[in-house]
Amino acid sequence: MINTSFPEKIQTLEPFSEQFNAFRLAASGCDVLFATYPPGTKLEPHRHDTDNWGVILKGAMWITIDGQTFRFGPGDWYHVPAQKEHSAYCDFLTEEIEFWFAKQKPC
Repeated sequence: MINTSFPEKIQTLEPFSEQFNAFRLAASGCDVLFATYPPGTKLEPHRHDTDNWGVILKGAMWITIDGQTFRFGPGDWYHVPAQKEHSAYCDFLTEEIEFWFAKQKPC
């Protein structure tokens, strides 16, 4: 895990590492990830089964969806719908909080 400005208590959460490093807080129907992306992080096009929302705390993230690239900086929220192909790039040390919502089951 790289240096992060997340509080010590957050750093005691379960480590999560796929294409990036994070601390995971599991909740009913949602995982909350406190994620850190080192400079130069590039996430190749991929999809999630979850409906993802995130807020950038530090740095910047460029997210490409449907051929359009958007820049998100501190305080900016983004949304990537479930199964929507997307990619991302961070050229600065970037921290964010991500919410990965499970698909709702129909009643």
